[in-house]
Amino acid sequence: MSLCPSPAAAASPTATAASLTTESITRLVQDFYADAMQHPLLGPVFAAELDSRRDAHLDRMVDFWSTVMLGTRSFRGNLVQRHMQLKGVSPAHFDAWIQLWTRHTHERFDSAATYRLRRVAHDIGRQLFTQCFAESSTPRTPAADQAKAPPDTSAD
Repeated sequence: MSLCPSPAAAASPTATAASLTTESITRLVQDFYADAMQHPLLGPVFAAELDSRRDAHLDRMVDFWSTVMLGTRSFRGNLVQRHMQLKGVSPAHFDAWIQLWTRHTHERFDSAATYRLRRVAHDIGRQLFTQCFAESSTPRTPAADQAKAPPDTSAD
């Protein structure tokens, strides 16, 4: 299952392309993560996971959103696998993440671009939530995460 739409679908020539650029996506990602790092619920998870890799992660997220929204094909990776390795994530984290994303996309782009950014974020959140919680009756705790997490063989 891929979280990225086909490049043709993502880069279809529409009015949204005018307001979505690599530069505007970079600003969105930087602003979003600056707030996420300060968020009382999200901040500790991001700090524990990213630590000294924050800049590299932001670059990867710019690549991800540019691939999804602009069809740049600059992102390679498996979001589901990577996020399944996070410790201590609860359903409340998903709600906080989507609320923060919604706030950061509000009035930043034209309505069509905003809709697409939010739709993709909701789709990603739904897929990750399903993988994290719906496929198991075991509550997600750090101990449960440790028991089912595959070894991390990637740098990011």
